[in-house]
Amino acid sequence: MTDRPDAPDGLSRTLAAFVREEFQAPVEALRGLLDILGEDASRAGLSDYGPDIDRMRAAADRLLALVGALLDGDADAAPATIRHDLRTPITAILGYGELVAEEARERGDAGLFAPLADVLDSTGRLLKEVDRLVAFTGEVGAGEEPGGRVPDILRNAVAVAEALSRHEPVPQRAAIGRILVVDDNAAIRDLAARRLTREGHAVTTCESGVAALERAARQPFDLMLLDLMMPGLNGLEVLARLRANPATAALPVIVVSALDEVETAVRCIEAGADDFLSKPLNDTLLRARITASLERKFLRDREGDALRRLQAAQDRSDQLLRNILPASVVERLRGGEAAIADHFDDVTVLFCDLVGFTALSARLDAAGTIDLLEGIFSGFDRLAEENGLEKIKTVGDAYMVVGGMSEPLADHTLRVVRMARGMPAVAAAGAHALRVRIGIDRGPAVAGIIGRRKFFYDVWGDTVNTASRLEATADPGGIHVSEAVRDAVADQFRCRALAPLAIKGKGVMHTYVVEDATD
Repeated sequence: MTDRPDAPDGLSRTLAAFVREEFQAPVEALRGLLDILGEDASRAGLSDYGPDIDRMRAAADRLLALVGALLDGDADAAPATIRHDLRTPITAILGYGELVAEEARERGDAGLFAPLADVLDSTGRLLKEVDRLVAFTGEVGAGEEPGGRVPDILRNAVAVAEALSRHEPVPQRAAIGRILVVDDNAAIRDLAARRLTREGHAVTTCESGVAALERAARQPFDLMLLDLMMPGLNGLEVLARLRANPATAALPVIVVSALDEVETAVRCIEAGADDFLSKPLNDTLLRARITASLERKFLRDREGDALRRLQAAQDRSDQLLRNILPASVVERLRGGEAAIADHFDDVTVLFCDLVGFTALSARLDAAGTIDLLEGIFSGFDRLAEENGLEKIKTVGDAYMVVGGMSEPLADHTLRVVRMARGMPAVAAAGAHALRVRIGIDRGPAVAGIIGRRKFFYDVWGDTVNTASRLEATADPGGIHVSEAVRDAVADQFRCRALAPLAIKGKGVMHTYVVEDATD
């Protein structure tokens, strides 16, 4: 393992990694268990145990310091001395732990049983690890014992270290963005701006928190590098205001500070920072953190764009459905109903036909015919919407609308007649000044969706048939209605009676023509 020129240094790093993974981490875990034990005792009001728990914590801190010395290469003592030094604080933890456990059992303080058991179990395992660690440090370079666990672990660790040393990272193009650097120190601002500009970023600098908030509110940025300790508004206050403003709430922020305590980093992350870096800034680490933050931001942007496009497509789909189907039917389809069929006891049905359209369309080209129908039927649609009615369909130059179907309307017949009164003016307003024939009836009907792929919503029944035949027998410009319609609007419109009329499928009917509104 020591053939290569860099092997001694690589082996030292490997040994340090081995000690950290195999011993330092369990010691830190034990220290955490002791913190939990102290918290449980404090919450339970068992302050009598506090002094012994504090002694156990102090012993764990001494143990961590000793392990740190091994990692730093400051412990050149013989294995026996190392074993003694490490076992002393472990033995202290076990001793105090057993005293606390015995007292807790005698007093019946069951709340401490579980955390104490975890502490004692972890401490017992550490004793075994000490012997293994000392054996390991004494045997490195002295050969391997076949089948022994320590040599196997060491062999794997060295293999990983060598693989990493041979690995050539694949160069990747760093994410490029618009970065706002906020720092009250002009030299630091200038240096950061120069470095980031060389990386290809578009950099803006601000000397204060107030200036940064103003700039961020009026100019889009992809990332902010924010100094923590500034006069006036400090970094935490700037961060809080950024997150409170919807316009800047999503702006990624990396806080930088000369304070490198874990507590400081935690407070910044809790306040909404995306990352935390200690000064002086390491160029490589800064570049990596900026790239990671920008990539996350750009990914969120792409996801947001995709969601907005999806929502726009959904809105267009909904609008198309609402143009084809009544709004209440659209909601039922979206709610999962597969087959929609309804019976209505009382609705008002209107049919309208454009007089002379067939002959006119024969003289027009296709575009002219479509433009003519589009202009007239769009006007009819406006009238239907204004009166709260449902357009059902158009068939050629015929237009059908129903009142009282989507929602119960006591005056649905009056609304349909009002619409009918406005339809002649719409048809006459075009370039060809067409006239209309209108037929209206009132009564029960059935409605539903027909088809699976090319579906449509339609209305059936005797009321529909009668309205269609009243339209077919109306005079040009006339609004031909049944007796049921006349009765519903007689107090609002004058209706002139016609001679009894034979209607196919109905026999002789008394029908009327709607004329002027009553005074």
